[in-house]
Formats: sequence, C-alpha cells, structure tokens
Amino acid sequence: MSASPVFSAQEVEVRLSAELPHWYLENGWIRRKYKTSGWKATLMVVNTVGHLAEAAWHHPDLTVSYAFVIVKLCTHDAKGITEKDFELAKKIESVIAWQPAKEGGALTGTPNDDVRFKYIKYDDK
Repeated sequence: MSASPVFSAQEVEVRLSAELPHWYLENGWIRRKYKTSGWKATLMVVNTVGHLAEAAWHHPDLTVSYAFVIVKLCTHDAKGITEKDFELAKKIESVIAWQPAKEGGALTGTPNDDVRFKYIKYDDK
C-alpha cells in the first residue's frame, strides 16, 4: 500500500486552482488536455510525457488523438490523488507548456506564425 496520503476532492480542487490552473479533477483523476497542431506534435507530447513518467516511476493514463493528448493522473496503489500526482503534473506542465521566447534568452522557441512549424496550442493566461 502507498505511504502517500490521499487528498480529498476539495483539497485537490484548491491545489489545482492554485498550482495547475489548466488541470481539472474528474472521476477521481487529475487531467489535462494538451492541444497540438497535428499528429507529429501529438507524438512529441506523448513521448515527452512518457519520458517524464518513466523517470519519475509514476505512470499516467493517456488518451491520444490526432491533435490532442489527455493526461490523467491518479496514484493507483493509494486509490486517489496524492503528492506524486501533483509533482508529476507540475513537471509535465513545465516541460510541455514551456515557451522559451517568453524567457528572453537566446532560445526563441517554435515559430507560431508559420503553420509548418506550429507545435503546441498554448493556453496563455
């Protein structure tokens, strides 16, 4: 059995609102839908999530379609949402939603004004 305490639905909602505003709670899972520009970008998202999940040894369920990926997290052995889910969700979010151009460094990021290079449909606030 997992040593991680399970959060109540109310605790999950409060944390999602404060820490992961694009994620939501549904049927006992925290979820996020990443919209992409098409199949190649979808595969890049899936592979990135797969790498992060394997490195963390905490594995989400994925729904994969042509232009989106839904990531679902729940700690199976604890039968609920634990700190593991929040930590992996934050890591996934930080990598998938990363926009280097907004950091002002040497990396300019993928050009979104040219459909040949469009990648992720970012959820800017």
